[in-house]
Amino acid sequence: MPTLTEHAEPLHSSGPSVVSAQIAERLNGVRERLAAVGRPDVKIIAVSKTFPADTVVAALQAGVADLGESYAQELVAKHALVGEAIPSNAVDEPTWHFIGGLQRNKVRKIAGVVDLWHSVDRLSLAKEIAKHAPGARILVQVDISGEDTKNGCAPDAVGELVDAALTEGLRVEGLMGIAVRSDPAAARPGFRLLRGLADAHGLAEVSMGMSADLEIAAEEGSTMIRVGSALFGPRT
Repeated sequence: MPTLTEHAEPLHSSGPSVVSAQIAERLNGVRERLAAVGRPDVKIIAVSKTFPADTVVAALQAGVADLGESYAQELVAKHALVGEAIPSNAVDEPTWHFIGGLQRNKVRKIAGVVDLWHSVDRLSLAKEIAKHAPGARILVQVDISGEDTKNGCAPDAVGELVDAALTEGLRVEGLMGIAVRSDPAAARPGFRLLRGLADAHGLAEVSMGMSADLEIAAEEGSTMIRVGSALFGPRT
């Protein structure tokens, strides 16, 4: 089972059933890590960016129900291929999460595919989503790291953006944040801030935590974690 800082080994290519079995074992490992901190209820989103569609199908066979993508073009392509290839014993309708930074001109392309938009960090993006996906389920992304490379609205602007998105007819279900990527323990203050903001604004969902820091995120109140390398291994 991976520790806080380890990644799973690359998936073997001995065939779909072997890959599915590997992912199933790793998925159980992630569940065990969550159970060890008393949070077996946290939703696991399998982030498959850069991995091919057949790997996503194998993940569905392994019991994955929620899929996360960071790039619009990749999401559209995988959605089509996975839809054609889902076997009868897999999850019939996986939930697709868009978790990456998003330009407004990409919204139309994925509007009919995304079930939950995680990275709504500005009003202009919320307006565009409302235009092409009325009533869409969204999370407001908050800057909890202070790093220039991360997106997100300022913590003190959360209420304003939530209210504006609601006015646009969107369903604001919670908040999302990406923590600092150095020592996993350094993520705790940001996670605690995000959970506190969600509670202050009456929002149930909090998307925070990845492969390396999922225990800390779960302890601080995450309701969904975004897991890539712990399931699929290192990305190429």
